[in-house]
Amino acid sequence: MSDSVSRRTFLGQTAAMTAAGIAAPAILSAANKAPSKKVTIGIMGMQRGLALAKTFGALDGVEIKYVCDTDDTRLANAVKTVEKATEKAPQPIGDFRKILDDKDVDALIVAPPNHWHSPATILACSAGKHVYVEKPCSHNPKEGEMMVEAARKNKRAVQMGSQRRSSQSIMEGIQKLKEGAIGDVYLSRAFYESARGSIGTGKPAAVPPELNYDLWQGPAPRQKYTDNVIHYNWHWFWNYGNGELGNNGVHSLDLCRWGLGVDYPTRVVSSGGRYAFVDDQQTPDTQVVAYEFDGGKQITWQGTSCNRHKNDFVTFFGSNGTLILGISGGYRILDAKDKEIEKVDGNQGMSEHTQNFIDAIRNNEPLNLNAEIEIGHKSTLLCHVGNIAHRTGRTLTCDPTNGHIQNDQAAMALWTREYEPGWEPKV
Repeated sequence: MSDSVSRRTFLGQTAAMTAAGIAAPAILSAANKAPSKKVTIGIMGMQRGLALAKTFGALDGVEIKYVCDTDDTRLANAVKTVEKATEKAPQPIGDFRKILDDKDVDALIVAPPNHWHSPATILACSAGKHVYVEKPCSHNPKEGEMMVEAARKNKRAVQMGSQRRSSQSIMEGIQKLKEGAIGDVYLSRAFYESARGSIGTGKPAAVPPELNYDLWQGPAPRQKYTDNVIHYNWHWFWNYGNGELGNNGVHSLDLCRWGLGVDYPTRVVSSGGRYAFVDDQQTPDTQVVAYEFDGGKQITWQGTSCNRHKNDFVTFFGSNGTLILGISGGYRILDAKDKEIEKVDGNQGMSEHTQNFIDAIRNNEPLNLNAEIEIGHKSTLLCHVGNIAHRTGRTLTCDPTNGHIQNDQAAMALWTREYEPGWEPKV
């Protein structure tokens, strides 16, 4: 699927109609667009999912029938929060597969830890449900390929939660790039900074009585419970997460890839490590990844999880200037002498992104999504190959048609993962 700007056709039509003296159509917002069909959803994972519940619950004609979590305490809190926000209490469910058995449910919102994203999405598609899946869409490259296959086979709408794809200001900024605002664009540079502390050294502990640890691990090979993994630090363990590159890097890399108009890299190099603390974290807190693409284009990403020095979120460099996308939306254009010539404010597009998903379901247009799963897979793949380059310590050469790693069996072995027996995803 092409990563075309979703508003491009609209903008072109609007310009043509204006030139012809014809009134252009209005863009309907979520607030004034009356729904023609109620969309019933269930939400899996009540950390990120709780924020998504508030966003989806604010959309007209959307009913949150279920909330799901493997932690009973979080689940009880979610019921109260959603009821307060929507004036209707959802049903609490510990096992999301029961949501899939309900024929009244149209869509599953997948927001548990990363190792569950793809298996849950594939099961939901097979059950006839549409899916909104949080970023990164997969835990490994093979899962991403399977998600695209599952969406196509079952003709389901599958949207990845890279909400900036639906931000009107960012769309306009990308459109400016395509129109040549800074000339020939050849480089995009992205940053992520934070001030995370040490996760310490975990100690074996009894599983909390409110947690279904077996179901929380699900498709991941079983590991004994320690006291410093759940509910957030799983991000920094390869068995469950993808490090900062997969956690936050995917947002900026998605914009880099979109603006440059590239799909799969030809060469990937990574450097970095765990520099700030000596603890249990397996993924790097400091990492720089460089991606080369056909056509003389490059992306670089720098993550410093334990040093919050401010850099621009995403910067595009062209033959005639620079365009910068802000982390909160909006963009700035600088000329060849680095003088700012245009500035546009905006937002991240969260409500627009969820509305785009709901509209695709209502209109039976599963491919009419701003971050359709094939787009999401291509952007998530950049995170995966960056991490594979880091873990192997080698430069990767990739097939520009699908991203597969060439002439390196050890690196390609990380294209997939080992699964707990009986939990292997199948399309």
